Amino acid sequence: MEPHYRQFPGLTRWQVIDGELLSGFMWFWILWLFWHNPEAVLGHFPYPDASKWTDEELGIPPDDEE
Repeated sequence: MEPHYRQFPGLTRWQVIDGELLSGFMWFWILWLFWHNPEAVLGHFPYPDASKWTDEELGIPPDDEE
């Protein structure tokens, strides 16, 4: 291919097909891994249960304190 000043180079049919195949495989791989291993994106640790937190941990003063 010969470079052209300020013009997008003409792509061959095979370059377009290769680009479509590569991008299709990329999205397949991303979505497949997200479906089968969501911890890789969302994190590896379980979300803490807020009902088990104490008032002290949350910074809430005791009721009898004035």
